[in-house]
Order: sequence, then C-alpha cells, then structure tokens
Amino acid sequence: MADRGVDLSALPKEVRDQLAELDLELSEGDITQKGYEKKRTKLLAPYIIQAPGKDSSPPICRGRRRPCTPRLLLLCDGCFILTRCVFDVPDSSCFLLCVCVDIHTEAVQAALAKHKQEKMALPMPTKRRSTYVQSPINTRTPPGRAGRLCGGLQSSVAAPPPSHLQSPETWANRSAQGSSTSSSASSTLSHGEHTENIWPAVSSAAPSENSAPPPDVTAVAPPSRGPRVDLPSNAVVRGMSRGQSRSSMMETADGVPVNSRVSTKIQQLLNTLKRPKRPPLSEFFTDDSEEIVEVPEPDPNTPKPEGRQIIPVKGEPLGVVSNWPPALQAALARWGATQGKSPALTALDITGKPLYTLTYGKLWSRSVKLAYTLLNKLGTKNEQILKPGDRVALVYPNSDPGMFWVAFYGCLLAEVIPVPIEVPLSRKDAGISQVGFLLGSCGVGLALTSEICLKGLPKTPTGEIMQYKGWPRLKWVITDSKYLTKPSKDWQPHIPTANTDPAYIEYKASKEGTVVGVAVSKVAMLTHCQALTQACNYCEGETLVNVLDFKKEMGLWHGVLTAVMNRIHTISVPYAVMKACPLSWVQRVHIHKARVALVKCRDLHWAMMAHRDQRDTSLASLRMLIVADGANPWSVSSCDAFLNVFQSHGLKPEVICPCATSPEAMTVAIRRPGVPGAPLPARAILSMGGLSHGVIRVNTEDKNSALTVQDVGHVMPGALMCIVRPDGPPQLCKTDEIGEIIINSRAGGTMYYGLPGLTKNTFEVIPVNANGVPIGEIPFVRSGLLGFVGPGSLIFVVGKIEGLLMVSGRRHNADDLVATALAVEPVKTVYRGRIAVFSVTVFYDERVVIVAEQRPDASEEDSFQWMSRVLQAIDSIHQVGLYCLALVPANTLPKTPLGGIHISDTKQFFLDGSLHPCNILMCPHTCVTNLPKPRQKQPVGVGPASVMVGNLVAGKRIAQAAGRDLGMIEDQDLVRKHQYLTEALQWRAQTDPDHVLYVLLNAKGVTVGTATCVQLHKRAEKIAAALMEKGSINTGENVVLLYPPGIDLIAAFYGCLYAGCVPVNVRPPHPQNLAATLPTVRMIIDVSKAACILTTQNLMRTLRSKEAAASVNIKTWPTIIDTDDLPRRRPPQIYKPPTAEMIAYLDFSVSTTGMLTGVKISHAAVSALCRSIKLQCELYSSRQIAICLDPYCGLGFVLWCLASVYSGHQSILIPPFELESCLSLWLSTLSQYRIRDTFCSYSVMELCTKGLGTQTELLKARGVNLSCVRSCVVIAEERPRLALSHSFSKLFKDLGLSSRAVSTAFGSRVNLAVCLQGTTGPDPCTVYVDMKSLRHDRVRLVERGAPQSLPLMESGKILPGVRVIIVNPETRGPLGDSHLGEIWVNSPHNASGYYTIYGEESLQADHFNTKLSFGDPQTLWARTGYLGFVKRTELLDASGDRHDALFVVGSLDETLELRGLRYHPTDIETSVSRAHRSIAESAVFTWTNLLVVVSELCGSEQDALDLVPLITNVVLEEHHLIVGVVVIVDPGVIPINSRGEKQRMHLRDSFLADQLDPIYVAYNM
Repeated sequence: MADRGVDLSALPKEVRDQLAELDLELSEGDITQKGYEKKRTKLLAPYIIQAPGKDSSPPICRGRRRPCTPRLLLLCDGCFILTRCVFDVPDSSCFLLCVCVDIHTEAVQAALAKHKQEKMALPMPTKRRSTYVQSPINTRTPPGRAGRLCGGLQSSVAAPPPSHLQSPETWANRSAQGSSTSSSASSTLSHGEHTENIWPAVSSAAPSENSAPPPDVTAVAPPSRGPRVDLPSNAVVRGMSRGQSRSSMMETADGVPVNSRVSTKIQQLLNTLKRPKRPPLSEFFTDDSEEIVEVPEPDPNTPKPEGRQIIPVKGEPLGVVSNWPPALQAALARWGATQGKSPALTALDITGKPLYTLTYGKLWSRSVKLAYTLLNKLGTKNEQILKPGDRVALVYPNSDPGMFWVAFYGCLLAEVIPVPIEVPLSRKDAGISQVGFLLGSCGVGLALTSEICLKGLPKTPTGEIMQYKGWPRLKWVITDSKYLTKPSKDWQPHIPTANTDPAYIEYKASKEGTVVGVAVSKVAMLTHCQALTQACNYCEGETLVNVLDFKKEMGLWHGVLTAVMNRIHTISVPYAVMKACPLSWVQRVHIHKARVALVKCRDLHWAMMAHRDQRDTSLASLRMLIVADGANPWSVSSCDAFLNVFQSHGLKPEVICPCATSPEAMTVAIRRPGVPGAPLPARAILSMGGLSHGVIRVNTEDKNSALTVQDVGHVMPGALMCIVRPDGPPQLCKTDEIGEIIINSRAGGTMYYGLPGLTKNTFEVIPVNANGVPIGEIPFVRSGLLGFVGPGSLIFVVGKIEGLLMVSGRRHNADDLVATALAVEPVKTVYRGRIAVFSVTVFYDERVVIVAEQRPDASEEDSFQWMSRVLQAIDSIHQVGLYCLALVPANTLPKTPLGGIHISDTKQFFLDGSLHPCNILMCPHTCVTNLPKPRQKQPVGVGPASVMVGNLVAGKRIAQAAGRDLGMIEDQDLVRKHQYLTEALQWRAQTDPDHVLYVLLNAKGVTVGTATCVQLHKRAEKIAAALMEKGSINTGENVVLLYPPGIDLIAAFYGCLYAGCVPVNVRPPHPQNLAATLPTVRMIIDVSKAACILTTQNLMRTLRSKEAAASVNIKTWPTIIDTDDLPRRRPPQIYKPPTAEMIAYLDFSVSTTGMLTGVKISHAAVSALCRSIKLQCELYSSRQIAICLDPYCGLGFVLWCLASVYSGHQSILIPPFELESCLSLWLSTLSQYRIRDTFCSYSVMELCTKGLGTQTELLKARGVNLSCVRSCVVIAEERPRLALSHSFSKLFKDLGLSSRAVSTAFGSRVNLAVCLQGTTGPDPCTVYVDMKSLRHDRVRLVERGAPQSLPLMESGKILPGVRVIIVNPETRGPLGDSHLGEIWVNSPHNASGYYTIYGEESLQADHFNTKLSFGDPQTLWARTGYLGFVKRTELLDASGDRHDALFVVGSLDETLELRGLRYHPTDIETSVSRAHRSIAESAVFTWTNLLVVVSELCGSEQDALDLVPLITNVVLEEHHLIVGVVVIVDPGVIPINSRGEKQRMHLRDSFLADQLDPIYVAYNM
C-alpha cells in the first residue's frame, strides 16, 4: 500500500479528511479499488519516505500502449476515426473496433477533464445478478437468501471469481459482506441477525423484546401472491392517526436509518441534480390560464445568418459526344456485338479469388434470352404474365453480381421495370414488412432470383416460399441459363430511344423506416451515366474495382450502368469477402492495374488494418479513388489516414475523390481527379455551436467543439443547385447558412413510385426568395443532404436530413454524436463500434437517445463509467443533454443487409419496450428543460376575504348534499326492541327463533355452517359466561376477537356485547407466514390494551407455538379463551344493557398511508348505521344477500356481523380466501341462490376479472346466470376504480349481468359508510374532469375523449341521515358546486373518535368535531380526509328533486405535492401500468422530492430495463413530472390490504430499508 512509511496521524488535517472521504467513497461503491489506490497514492506521494536508490515514480499503466504511431480503428457501419494511442487488442478483432479523429479525441478528453474537476458522483443502478449476467436463462444464482447482488456496490469487496466458478458458500459470504439488496428482508430478518442495523427504532407502538422485524398490518396471504387478496409487507406501522406530525420520525428518514444504501444513493442522485441546469429560467415553459405549455422565447444571443441570398450554382455543360448511345441497352447491344470477348464483370469467391468472368458477349446473349423468356414463356401463348411496363422484383445475394447483371439488363431489354431488393433471410429481418410496402406500392407480382438463392429462402413445411409479413403474393422465376429459352433468330428486343418512362426503381429507407421506391426514367438513367462519364472522365476499356452494393446507389450507377456504357471491366468485391479478407480490394487494384476504385470509408479502414500483411501492393495505377460516403463529415479523417498509410504504395493524394449522393437526386457532386502536384482543396473548420443553429461560423474560440469538413467537389455536369431551408417553405438560404441541397437536372429520380403525394414534396420543389416569391418555374429535387457552397463553388456537406435531431430548436447531427461517443474509450465497452443515435418526441420536444452494443466481456463498472463519460463529453462538445443512453448485448440490434444498424427498427424497439438493454442510464432531469414553472401557492389565512378564498360568489350554490331523512319509528315498542343490536338479537330469538340469519359456504359452495336467531343468541350467552368465568372481564374492557371469517366471529362479537365488554376484531395471523403477520396482531393487542383474547382451538395452538415464539414474546399474551370448547350446561343469565354513548366496538384498520388507526363506534352509531343501510338497500327478513368481503374492519365488518341481526335478512357468507381454490365460487353462489344484492371488495372483483375472463363460456355451460343480480356493490375507501368496474361488467355481460348493477360504496375512518348505492334512485353517473385542473385543486369538466381527461364515477348514493359538504382544507370555508375540496360529513353514525396508544384523545379531535370557518358555524362535522366534489346532475332522486352526486377523487394524505401541484398516485399508476404489457401493477411515492415509481414485472427479467424509459416517458408526457427513481420488482411485492388498496408507505419504507429485493433500480439523472 501507498501508506507504507507514512505516519497517518502526522498528516495535515485536510489530507486526513480527503483520505477519509476516499474510504467512504470506496465503501459506498462510488470508486473502484484501482481508482481508490491511485488517488490514495497521489495524496500520500509527498509524504512517503523513499528508500535510497529506489525509483519513486508510480506505475504508469497496466495495459501496453503504443504512444507514437497513429492507429486507426473501425466502425463497421460507416463512421471512422483516428487516434494517437490505443490499447493493443488481438489482431483478429483489431480492425473491428473504432475510435475518433485525432482532433476529436483531444476535444473529448479535454471536455472530460473539465468535468473531472467537478467530480460527478453518479449513483450506479442496482441490479439483480440474473438481470445482467449474459448467460443462458437457466443459469441462475444458487438458491438461498444470498441470491441477490447490487451491481453498483460490489467494488468494496474483493473481486469475485466468475459467476460459473462460485460456490453457494462464496455467494452467501459475499452477500453478507456487502450486497446492497442483500437478501429479501423477510428471510434475513426472521432470524433476527441483522435487525438492529436495518431497524434501529420501531415506534413505541410495537414494543418487542427480541427486536423482531417490524409488524405487518396488512397480511393474511402467504408470501407468493396468487390472488391479490392480501399481502405481507415488512414496514413500520405507526400507531398514529392521519395528519399527525411526522417530524419526529423524519430524523431517521421516516423509520429508516440514514445509512441505508438506498438513502445514500438517492442522496447521491439529489447531489447531481442540485447543480444548476444550463438553460436560464426564461427558457422554461409557462403555464397560462388553460395550463397549455408554450414554446420558450428564442435566445437573443443565437447566431443568425448575415450573408446575402445564395445564387444558384450551375454545373459545367453536359458535353455531347458523338458515340454516346441513344439508350443504355443500345450500348450493351453494341459491345455484345463488337467486343463480345471483352470482360464486363469479374466476380470473386469468398476467399477473394476470381470465381468467373462475364464477357460483354455473354452478358448480351443471356440478357436477350431472359428478356425473351419474360415476355413469351411465363404464361400461356395467348395470355402472358408480364407486359412491358410491369414491375419485377430482383432478389439476388451480394455474392452473385453476374446473375444480377443479367436479370437487370434482361428486364431493361424486355421493357419491364426491375425493382432490386435485398434477399429476405427470415420473417424477422429488420424492415421486412416495409419492403412489402415497397413491393405493394410498386405493384410487384413477380420476383426473379437464382436457383441457389431460391433454395436458401425460408420455406413453409410444404416447401413453398414463406409469405413474409406485409408482402404481396409473389410468383418466383429462376433466371439461371438452363431455365431460359433461346429466342428464335428473327426475335430481337425492342430498344427505343431513351424516354421519360421508368427504367428501374431503386429502394430507399426513410428516417421513419418506411421503404419507398425512387423511379428513375430511361432518359435520367442515360443522362446520369453521361454526366458520371464526363465528371469522372471514364474511358473505354478501363478497369474498375467496386466494393459497394451493386443493387443500389453508387454501386449500381458506376459499377453496373456507367460501366456498361463505357465498356469498363468491373471487378465486384462482395461484402462477405471484405469481412474475410479486408485487403482484397487493394489486391484487385494491384493485380488488375485498376484505374478506378469505388469504396466507402469502412473499406479504407479495413484495408489499413490489414495492410501490414501485404507489403508489395501498389495503388499507383489508380487515377480515381471514389469515396461514396465522402459527404459524411467524419470521412475526412478516413481519407487522410488512408493516404498516410498508402502513399508509400503509390497512392497519389489527388486521386481521392469524395462525393455526395442521394437516392432522389442521385449524384449531387463529386470531386474531379486532380492534377498531379496541384495543391489539395482547403478544409472548413466550423463551429459546432454555429452548426446547431444552422449557421456557418469559422471556429476560433473553443477547439473542442470544432468540426473539420472536406469538400465533395463541384456540382455535376448539366445540373443546377440551390441551398434552401430544410423546414417550412423552400426559401433560399443566405451564403453563411446551412440548408438542404436541392438539384435540378435531367439525371435524377423522377418520383416515388405509386406515392404521388410524397413525390410532389420531394421532386417538384420550386425555391422561393425571402419574400416568398418563386425564383422560377423549374422544379428541383430535394437531396436530403445538408450543406453549403464554399469558395470556388465547392460543395460542403455537413450531414443528412435523416440524421438531423432537432432538440430545443437546435440541430444536431446523429453522425457527430456517434463520433463523440466513439471517442470516449469505446475499446473496453462498445462492441465493434456499433452505436445508434436517434431522437424520440417526449413532452413537446425531441430527446436524444444513444443505443450501443456492449462487448460480452465488458464489466458492469466499465459500462457505467463509459456511459457517464459519454454524457459529459456530449454535453460539453455539443451542448445538448442526452435523454437516454442504453447498452444492449452484442449482436442484438437489428441489422441492415450489409451489417449496419437499422436505426428506425432500433427506435421502434426502444419505443415498444422490446430492445432488452443490459444497461441503461436515463437523464431526464438534465435534458428536459421545458417543464411548466412550478406553481407558487399563495399563503392562506381566514380573514375578511375568506369568502373569496372559499371560492364562493353571490348566487353560487354551496357544494353540499344529503341523503334522505332517517325518519321516525312510529311504534315505541319497536324503538325499544331495536334500540341496540343486543336487544334486537334477543327480540329476534324470541319472536322468530328458527329464522336463519347466516349461511357460511366453503370453496365447493357447500354450506358448512348456519346460524338461526336463537342459535346465535344462545352461543353469545355461552361466550359471555365464559368471559365472566375464565377471563374475569369487567364492563367496558377490551376483548380481542381472533377468528377466521365465519359464524364463530359473529357469535363472539355478540357474546362480548352481552358481557358489556368492547370487542376488537383482529385479522388472525397467517400460519405459513407468522414472522410477518403475527407482530401486527401483537401490536393491536398491545395498542388496544386488550384484557382477553377470544379465538379458536387451532389459532390458540398457533399463538403458543415455537414458530410464534420466534416472532413475539408468547409468554405475555393476555388470557386466551378457546370458544370451541364451551361447557354444554345452560349458562347463567348475563346481560349488561348498554347506553347510547357506550362504545360498542373498536374498529382497527391500517390506512393506505401506513397509519394504524382504531376508531370508537358507539352503540347509538351502530344502530343509526344499520338503520341507514336497511333503508338504503331495502333489507327485511325475507331478503337474501351474498357477502364476499373480509370481515375485519369498516363497512365489511358491519355487513358481515351487524346488518343481518338488525334488519333480519339472510346473509350468505363467502370468505374471500376460498376464492383462491375456486375462483367461480362467488358468481356460482349468486346464480344458485338467485341473489339480488351482493357486496364484494375490489380485490375479489379483480380476481374474478383476471381469473375468469377467459372462462365465461364455460361458466355459461355450467348454468351460471347473473341476470338476477340487481346491485353488486364494491365496498371501498378510495376513488371508484372505473376501469375495473367496466371490465367486470363487460366480461360477465354474457352471463346476464346488467351493466347498471355494478356500483361502489364509500366510507372512511371517521364514518364507515358515507355512500352506498341503494335499490332506488338514479344509476351512478360518470363525469370527465381535466387532470391539469385537478393538479391545481380545481375541477374543470370536459367531454369524453378530451386530452388529459380523467373519468370519475359517482361513489354511490349518500346514505339516509348523512350530510356532506365540500370544504377548503386550508381555510375551512365551504366551496361552491363542482369545486375540489375535502369531504366533510355530518351523520348520527359518525365514529366517536380515535382510540390511540397515547391516550391523547384530543390530539385529532378536530377530525370528528370541527366547524366551518364561516357560513354555518354551529354544525359539527367530521373530516374524512378525502378530496372530492359535489355536482348537481340532471337526474332526479326518489323525492323528485335534482340529484346531487358525490365524486371522490382521492385521499388527502396520499396526494403527492410536486412542483407546487397536487398529484393523486392512482393517476400516475394508471399511466405507468399502460406503458408496457409486462407491467402487472405499479405504485408511486415520493422521497426527498423525488418521484419513485415501483413496477411489478410479470414478463421475463430481460424486459426489466425496457420499462425504465417507457415509465419515464409516460409520466413526463401525461403528468409533466420527471421520475427520479424507477424500481422494477417481482409480481406480488407491492403490499395490498384486504380491501385491495395499495400500502404505498409500507412499500416506501421497505424500499428505503433495502427489503424489496428489486430486479433493477434506475436512478434517473
């Protein structure tokens, strides 16, 4: 170590502080071991005592470097660059890598050095091991609790052996030492070994002797969630009521220790986000009254063009040569007849050796045979398939130029139009369906191919050619000579003079991926050949080496068409040969003394990489080296480097001829061969900043952001060229402005075949001047190239329209960004330099996305390091922020036929979520600068202006509504009998003893228990006696009821009431998951100060078991009474009559925000509530209802235990857990018993929708009929789930379920039942509100289908005796109709108050007894804590008045305050769940002002990283929010309570305590 010989205590304090900071970084995983040692050595270097004679210089580098000779590395798809110094790599892969231009590399390094000074500590994403090990799917980590690993934090542990060499013990040790997402907390914590680290302080609500895991308040299901009825979650449950101050908890991050890994990472993320963003505030969008996002004002400092208007540039006249043929076919006929033995084409085999040579005589005779066969031998004698002018597809591989030449010229001679396309290799080829669109738009019905090619095409099992997606039906014709018919001697092909009819169609793929056909007329084809002949000075009999694709563009124009016109001998070098022997084209030039070579920058690189193998080659014969992609701004480095290497082999500088081409305009410009010794043309060194604004500025200041471009020569002979603005009308540019090059020439494409609309915009452009006046009548063709005219009329091209990314009004070239990314040490990370750059539109602007293929051996840390350096380099050099940077496994990006990246398919995969990246980095915080300004909330205070604050104006209706009157009970005798529930039960036992009140069903639908009035009464008496005898219970003491859903629970409840004590209903612990569920039970028992527990024999054994002892102290349970074994003797008469104010029972429930709250329900409130429900639902003795609810709290408990005894109706009880073994149980019961009214929860409804959705026909066959159901009410304490209700109604419509039957109830902690859809009154109505207004606490009703609209369903009818009013929660003033505010309720069945552990009854007294600040200050209201609004509808209620509908929007405690706006989690979650089919469920919460999205992945783990950009996109688009952290987890991780509500706060606590075991955590920057 570097500190040998150094006394650390003697070091200066600042050095010791820096060392401590380094140690912290290492422990947090922010720095590698190597980086740590390097920095430490540097810090200690001045203080190390050197031994005499020893070299004190630190080691310089671990890899071999070659510091002086320039070396070139290759991007195989088209961008190639040079660097001074690269790591040595094995020769086999050497030529397949790529780095950057000398000057560009320096620029990138300088930019990165600038960032280094600022120290970017980016939080690394957290991964599960299986997500990024690039190995077969079945290679999984060893089982056990150490099977998870955090990708970002392993560097603090010594480097482990490769995954396939590690033993389970190694895994376990390593996980215990430093894994961030160490095992799932439930398994770790159940053994109690790490509890003190993760849970330093559980709130006083859960005293626990052996520091057990925090209790679970929601659980009953086992850990794996099948049906989502309930789920354990390890979370702190605080015995606090809603709204209580949480400041005391925040000291330890809301119950989570500050040193948690997740907290540290989030803090890191916040630190990176605290840096000021570059755009000034003036560039932000502003919200106007309609909250419409506006475009920012332009920056006054933007450079603007200052030159004069450009004058069209004219090419030299096209000379008329006497021996130029009247048509191209005529040239072939001439050479075939006069120079029959002259070689036309030499094809090479895979090793680069000549395979065959096609002479002009053979080419002519075979073409004639093919033309004759096409016209005369394909159909019957009277009806031929092909006629002149028909389109024919040519399908030939790149390795067979001879067959293609014959087919092409055969088509020309037959006057049919050839459409060359690539050979389809599979149905999944990139862009295959778009090729089908091309064939369809061109009306192609016939395809020519060779026998070998046909055999290689994919076939169906019957041997037919496979039908490709989107392709028309094709007839396939083999064109091998043996299948062609020799024409009779008198048959000659018709060769007319070249006219404007189409000669051939060349395919072209657009930026969006659509493939169109550019039609080239016969005269354009001939004129183009003449212009090329003149510009390139082709001579008869020359030899040309062609490395390009001979089916299209330069390869076709020079190597097939112009070559035949000039009797040139073409040597065709296929792509496959170049891969095997990169020097083959140079050898061909040397062997054949070729005069012209046709190459791309790629080929120059390959030749340079391999030139050491061949020293005796000579390029002295070349007079022209045509660089087909010389218009690429980065080609200048390739040309220079190639010249540098091969000048010693006879290559002359003046022979390098870059050119600019496009499928529409064909050849735009080409550099003519120079005179030996003449100076080479000058280069332009342009400012990148100027280019991004479309302005030419010579770079003088920052050499880091300079672009050097070379010219592409002069305009083609006979052509006229202009530069026009690329967007808007084709206005002529100024001389110092970048624009699109447009060409007028006879030698260009004529149209997009079959697409007249597109054709007009591209091929018939008439430029206009600054005043919008056309400058003439001649039409120009858009070339798709961006450039300008330099001195001496030289043309410079700086990019293509296709590669143009318009970000915040500035232009960036995709190729430039690729080059910058490649300059950032790609050798260790990027596979073969394969990088794709494109933009996606998100939130009103283009966002830049970079996708690169990652080397299989790249380490996680190297990849992340490379990504963060690319971010910095692009930010510095191009002044543009990256939105997303993704790395995918090697060879997985879609490929073009010649091996390049298919950009549009890659973009589509990205948007569809099927790219499957192995690393991803999202940076929305840095690049999304057009968000609306945060809303500034005005301070509120109740004063004289409070009426205005309350949004009330004169004449406006106050937003209040009431249910019908409860009415008086006339019969005093009935009043006495029905005054309290206990009395009602005794009365029913006397008057109607055998009436069955309850029927309990099991999973098979069989009755397993019933209770008549008298049975229930007698059992309650026995339990009351047992309480008195065994429990010695005093009046008013609390008794916990611990029962599964059933009749025992009901009997125990009434037994407690008879004995005068207060029942506390608690969900029993789950026997398979005691560690998570038992602490909750213990907590409620402690909080409620229960004197006794009533339970069953089985549960009593569970409470006293060894398994229970591992979780709680079983020795301190209160008295446990087993009610299964009660004495048979008649009990003594025990009945303690209640009073109205006496507490009937305590209702404990956990809110969705994680608060455990118990509310006190008085006897008077119970009676009022039961009477209200009886009136609303018209319940009486002859009625039957079915209940499929958990009976532990809220309205579910009331319906299960109380309502039948009061109203006398029969309740059929279906425990929800029985649905797990028989999904159709509930629906079958409704059908079997002809039930009219049923009550369920959302979790039951979701279970049926998901599980039975595909089985409706089966249920129908079994006789299930739901036409009897009049009302199906969902019991909930949340906003109605409209989508789920609609899905349920639609799915079971076929079983007779009425669409009007499904409705929802609404209750809260302060009032268990505010609304319940009754049997009378109007159907629930639905309105659509504007989501943007909701965020501003306003309600704006919009039409269905309006953008940003949110459908809300009425939450049922308000119960009799209930009044609600909508109140501003801050001013406590009433609001007007259709205004959003808190729902306050006044009702005789309001709860009496909270039952808290602290005994501070007054703490939340205002929740139950609060008054309006003005208006009606006398009435006492209870605050529900829910936001909503009242709207008067056109419907009439039972009394004939207009109906007031109550709409619940969401819980006030759950809302997220972000950017000054109020968001409801469910809205964001709905958007997230729509983003990708693999998202099963999602939940959102905030942490330190960052929005965290947790999504459950129901697909394979390789989809996990696909979700990150999709989730970020959808939240940004629909909610104008930037997601801070995206967490991808397994299905069933998001905790759900028994009502089907998400427990978001538990989820947050589990996340921050590293207990979620996530598949992937992405920290968006």
